[in-house]
Amino acid sequence: MAISPHDNLALMTVTRFAPSPSGAIHLGNARTALFNWLLARRDGGQFLLRIEDTDAERSSEAYAQQIETDLEWLGLGWDGQIVRQSARSAVYADAFETLERAGRVYPCYCTPLEINISRKSQLAAGKPPRYAGTCRHLTAEQRATREAEGREPTLRFRVPDDGRVEFLDLVHGEQAFQCADIGDFIIRRADGTASFFFSNIVDDALMGVTTVLRGEDHLSNTPRQLLIAMALDLKAPDYGHISLITAMDGSPLSKRAGAKSVAELGADGYLPIALVNQLYRLGHSSDLTGLQDLPTLAQHFNPAHLVRSPARWDPVQLAVWQKDAVHALSADEALAWMRPQLPQGLDESTARAFVAAVQANVVVPQDVADWAAVIFGEGMIQAESGPPATPTLSPDFAAAAITALRTHGADWSALTQAVKAATGAKGPALFKPLRLALTGRDHGPELGPILALMGVERAIARLEASTGP
Repeated sequence: MAISPHDNLALMTVTRFAPSPSGAIHLGNARTALFNWLLARRDGGQFLLRIEDTDAERSSEAYAQQIETDLEWLGLGWDGQIVRQSARSAVYADAFETLERAGRVYPCYCTPLEINISRKSQLAAGKPPRYAGTCRHLTAEQRATREAEGREPTLRFRVPDDGRVEFLDLVHGEQAFQCADIGDFIIRRADGTASFFFSNIVDDALMGVTTVLRGEDHLSNTPRQLLIAMALDLKAPDYGHISLITAMDGSPLSKRAGAKSVAELGADGYLPIALVNQLYRLGHSSDLTGLQDLPTLAQHFNPAHLVRSPARWDPVQLAVWQKDAVHALSADEALAWMRPQLPQGLDESTARAFVAAVQANVVVPQDVADWAAVIFGEGMIQAESGPPATPTLSPDFAAAAITALRTHGADWSALTQAVKAATGAKGPALFKPLRLALTGRDHGPELGPILALMGVERAIARLEASTGP
């Protein structure tokens, strides 16, 4: 006997993102949401959001709200109303009753300790750990005895003794699992709530989901869910199990490896389109180059291009995408992004001039703050690394520059021509000392706009502080 899911090829594409609100959205979650969103938008279908909060102890309303915030920040809007599994207990109860009437389930009174001992025994015997079927054939009297002991039963699905479950995975190809290796599994917890295996497939089917892209750690769950769908005569979605994201050295992704949640990256000033572009290329091959918007990414997304090898997260590459994203901002967008780092009370025209001057030289908000300090700060400028900049100008060079500033104001061209005429310096010998004296850096934005923003008095003070013996 071979058990396969229904064919969904003729249906409108409906995908979903179904997180558990037990923590912040991490990079793997975000990529899963992105891939499902891209597939739905490519096909003109629907992208649904479902909050899987049947486990009350681990679920948090704050995390549920953060999920919505993070998706909106990423630009991944969903269709229709958000579905919360905690409000669907009646739906699951009906499904449980259907399976009970069909004899496809049974109450299990085994304690976690008993199950753990059984699994250790199986492993010691060289057998794969699976439920041993201890409660599968209990009589009504034996069940009553266990209930009299105060045991609250779970509900287990009765897996067929023989046959196999077959399905075509969109990433891993043909899959086949022997029923004898699966073991009866819990579909209702002792507290009466539905397990992940159960509520996930029931809701996918009833919500009309046609395609599920999810992490490959769920691959072993799929045969169980297909068995449930067949027992309830539900249409199962097509599944594609995508490779996991790892650190650059192949180890599990973690904060120690430089990974942050979506909310943390947003708080750090990263732009959503930068993160989206990197996630798009993690485990998905594409001929697209350069920063692309979401509609373009959707147009070129193809599940056939999802790869099986682990996807390595590179924080350095994220900085590259961030740089491209910042440089692509309009003047208004760049001002909105930079404004929190600008001095309070800065007038609009000066703020816009600042944006125009530094946009090509900043990547993250700290860069903006650094240049704001360079341009609007007082006193000696801290070098980018090491101790404060040491004096770099000869007295004659500094005097020539100060005289030019007092004569020509913040006219950069007139300043440099006057210093050149007075000292004979030209090229790097002219520009590098001025840049170091004015900004404490040997590279950066064009100095003309910087000088105009800095003002004559502040520039003179910098020159005087940088004069050598």
